[in-house]
Amino acid sequence: MATQDIIDETLDESFPASDPPSWTPIQRAGAPTQNLQGDTMAVQTQKADGRSSTSMSREQQGKHGDRDALIKGLNDDLAGEYQAVIVYNHFAAKLTGPFRKELRALFQGEITDELGHAQFLADKIATLGGEPTREPRAVPTADSPREMLEQAIALEKQAIAGYDERIQQAEEFGDIGLKVDLENQIADETRHKEEMERILAGWDQ
Repeated sequence: MATQDIIDETLDESFPASDPPSWTPIQRAGAPTQNLQGDTMAVQTQKADGRSSTSMSREQQGKHGDRDALIKGLNDDLAGEYQAVIVYNHFAAKLTGPFRKELRALFQGEITDELGHAQFLADKIATLGGEPTREPRAVPTADSPREMLEQAIALEKQAIAGYDERIQQAEEFGDIGLKVDLENQIADETRHKEEMERILAGWDQ
């Protein structure tokens, strides 16, 4: 066999055509090192931070909206308390008839309680960053003691309904202290209403 044939045969046995040689690429000196895993984690972190910031922004906006709605509702309640003070003072002055003394004392006692409610509401509105209203609701009129009692009962029912709504808003806002204070005011208004209902129930007997 010729020398060239021996060399060719040796090469074919060492490097078969079906098994091409493999090698490990060598990093060139000074070339930047690629860190695909680190880059991927950084992108994922940025996306997560973006979603977190968006969620926090929406939560803050919702909280701000809840505060504004709560302040508006509390101001409506405050206007109702101012209304009640004026109404009870007006009725106490206009009373006539055989039950004037008793009803006058009842209405004057209501004034003290309603003023306390009004002061609490004004303080809370200011604490929340709002401006307490200075305007009462429209003041109804009545001529007879019976009409006065009926108007007073209607005012108490309106106050209770308003405080019920405000309790839900306070709970959604996360102000549990306000929720408890409003429940106490509902208890006061309920006692007022029930006392006047009992007087009115026996009016014609």
